[in-house]
Amino acid sequence: MREHAGYACGAALGFLGDLIAADPRRGHPVAAFGRAAAAVERRLWRDHRGYGTAHTLLCAGGTAAGAALLARALRDVPAARTALTAATVWAVLGGTSLGREARAVGGALAAGDLDVARERLPHLCGRDPQALDGPQMARAVVESVAENTSDAVVGALVWGAAGGVPGLVAFRAVNTLDAMVGHKSARYRRFGWAAARLDDLAGWPGSRLTAALTVLAGPDRRGALRAWRADGHAHPSPNAGPVEASFAGALGVRLGGTLAYGGRVEHRPVLNGGARPPAVDDIERAVRLSRRVGALALATTVAGRLAAGALRRRNGNGRNRR
Repeated sequence: MREHAGYACGAALGFLGDLIAADPRRGHPVAAFGRAAAAVERRLWRDHRGYGTAHTLLCAGGTAAGAALLARALRDVPAARTALTAATVWAVLGGTSLGREARAVGGALAAGDLDVARERLPHLCGRDPQALDGPQMARAVVESVAENTSDAVVGALVWGAAGGVPGLVAFRAVNTLDAMVGHKSARYRRFGWAAARLDDLAGWPGSRLTAALTVLAGPDRRGALRAWRADGHAHPSPNAGPVEASFAGALGVRLGGTLAYGGRVEHRPVLNGGARPPAVDDIERAVRLSRRVGALALATTVAGRLAAGALRRRNGNGRNRR
């Protein structure tokens, strides 16, 4: 039970650290992983799924294995184990940086400076900013805040509760690889297949928890639940769909539709189609909703881990008495 309490304390400290410090501009561990993965890609790249699978297993599996060895080495030192959890949670969470970047674009849009907004948008999502006007950029920001609430906060906390430090590291590694090679460009259509599929699997529980917590935390609970049920399956991403749909319903806006991404135009289904399009003010509302969902996710995942630990301990004591 002490191990689970240590995780709970470390997770709370790491979450607080992200709120206070956010991600540094330089020297972030995730950026270092990205550079290492890019170096491995230069050695391994072939237009072949097998080589892409090897790249994913080597980068994500090797990083998770290293984290597991480090956690095991500190297993008998509770204070160090808690500190490692706190540092890892801080490193893998990106909620505060997400809000910072969203507000930067929102501030530029509110000031009518579309050039600055277009300059900042790539820090938040991979869409072509030159193809977007002000309202389209507002929609892109709200959609990115929704999706990244799951990817950069809730999903990591879910896997941390399930697998401790190795779970946190593995999830962030898989999610980073998907962002690097998991898109459907000519170079990565085959090579990035494994990273994309693994990210879909890893993101499934976090996306559903994000959607559920959005229903609880959103200003329009019925709207969030209705949009999730009606439109969550329509999105081409199995994980972004429920999250974006629930955010759309909670905020009372319409998301989805045509977008330019990676040099191509996509026509995605509309989510919460009867509502109005997002406005600049909705960016701040989305950021606040994301913060509430993140806090609820911390409480939910920590409570779940503590409850699972208590249940295992009770079952173990029952077997010993028999």
